[in-house]
Amino acid sequence: MLRHLSIRNFAIVESLDLDFQPGFTALTGETGAGKSILIDALALTLGERSGAEHVRSGAERADICAEFALPAEGPLNLWLSEQALDGDPGGVLLRRVVDGSGRSRAFINGHAATLVQLREAGEYLVDIHGQHAHQSLLRGDAQRRLLDGHAGLEDLAAEADRAHREWQRLVKARAEHDIHAASRLAEREQVAWQVEELGKLSPVAGEWEAMDVEQSRLAHAASLIQGASSAVERLSENDDAISDALSEVIASLGGLVQYDPSLADSVDLLESASAQIGEAAQTLRRYGEKVDLDPGRLAEVEKRVEALHSASRRFRAAAGELPALLEQKRARLVELELSTDVAAMVAAEESARARYRGFAARLTSGRRKAAAKLSREVTAVMKDLAMKGAVFQVNLVPLSESGSAAGDESIEFAVSANAGVEPRPLAKVASGGELSRISLALMVITSAATRVPTMIFDEVDAGIGGGVAEIVGRRLKALGRQRQVLCVTHLPQVAALADQQWSVSKTGDGSKGGVVSSKVAPLNAKARVEEIARMLGGLEITATTRRHAAEMLNAGKS
Repeated sequence: MLRHLSIRNFAIVESLDLDFQPGFTALTGETGAGKSILIDALALTLGERSGAEHVRSGAERADICAEFALPAEGPLNLWLSEQALDGDPGGVLLRRVVDGSGRSRAFINGHAATLVQLREAGEYLVDIHGQHAHQSLLRGDAQRRLLDGHAGLEDLAAEADRAHREWQRLVKARAEHDIHAASRLAEREQVAWQVEELGKLSPVAGEWEAMDVEQSRLAHAASLIQGASSAVERLSENDDAISDALSEVIASLGGLVQYDPSLADSVDLLESASAQIGEAAQTLRRYGEKVDLDPGRLAEVEKRVEALHSASRRFRAAAGELPALLEQKRARLVELELSTDVAAMVAAEESARARYRGFAARLTSGRRKAAAKLSREVTAVMKDLAMKGAVFQVNLVPLSESGSAAGDESIEFAVSANAGVEPRPLAKVASGGELSRISLALMVITSAATRVPTMIFDEVDAGIGGGVAEIVGRRLKALGRQRQVLCVTHLPQVAALADQQWSVSKTGDGSKGGVVSSKVAPLNAKARVEEIARMLGGLEITATTRRHAAEMLNAGKS
């Protein structure tokens, strides 16, 4: 629910900080005091369009923050997590800043957000009913969700949605298959040839590198043998071998160590070098014995290297990548062979279509029953709300044979304000006041289904009074037991039934350069008597009027 609303420099509001309570809250005050401005400010935090007119005269920017309480778990929590817009547990903060040119910035939990994200978050939090743009009742998708929720068809609708999307995916896949059949056949022939050619070559992972090393060794075998033999002779077999000379040096220095022990380190290093030279000579001797002059093997290796190199040119791939390329081509050939199984594709498509049709038929049947019941119930409530001849009707409008992700029909709310007149779509015929009362009737009937925790009604009392006004108030009070309800009203019968009441007033008249400002004050019991009396008696408030106001407030507590 809405916990706090902070408004700075918005329209005629200079500064307001409002803490909200659960239940039914009435906003009252003189005409023009700015009651609806509070709703307009809140609507900005819910993604409503902004304009320069929203910024208070003389101010640089308007700044509105709305803080909402959230349950520990819920769809908005999941949405915030998916959008990386998480905030403190147990709440969500929506903020909108509008500059003097009308440009705005949006924030959710302190994170920069788009207006689309602001609207999506707002749809989980608040529904505004009245003469304002932010209201869901006129949207076809909202009407469908309202009907499905009231009828308990949400899970079935979700199944139909998934089944329809899968069916259409398969329809699209087959259509693309038919369009690209010729090119796919040509590709299949080419890939089959590539697999055959590479298969004949049978490249092995790591083979190219091994062949390259072996070719180099075989091609230079004579030089390698000669080099290794010369090195062995120079190191240990010639008359002037390095190992013999080094031994003489070690012997000479060793005899001098007794005169200067510091020479011992040098002798140790030379002895280590002598041992390593001997080891190197042995290794080179074994290497020379192992290297073979094998012209036949060299020819074989060079032939294989040339075959691999030729294939790399033809297939435009590095020779070392040929084994992986062969596996890729084999996998693609399998895909292409499977995709030519048109009969299997048709069967899968028909199966998906039949599955969707089953869900859609059950959905249509459930909607038809729920629509008739909802039409009767809302019409009955509308009659209580001074719309005696009005008829409310929920229409199921059939779609094309392929239906939609939402089922085989769209949902249309229609209304007739007068007896004998054919109901027409709600958006085309309902006035602002009528729309508010129809919204109220729908909310009363479907409140158990809606998940929006806060509902705001503006001008629901337009054109009514007396006993009907009291009925409206009692409906709002009953709704307030299940949801947080805020209502802008001019009627004392409605305000007296609220759980709490706020007075909206305007200071200054703008003359002689004065500043006009709107103020909001929560009313205690005594102040409520005075405000209800004002609403009853106008400018002159008498003791009788106050007694009547007190009686209405006492009656509203029951």
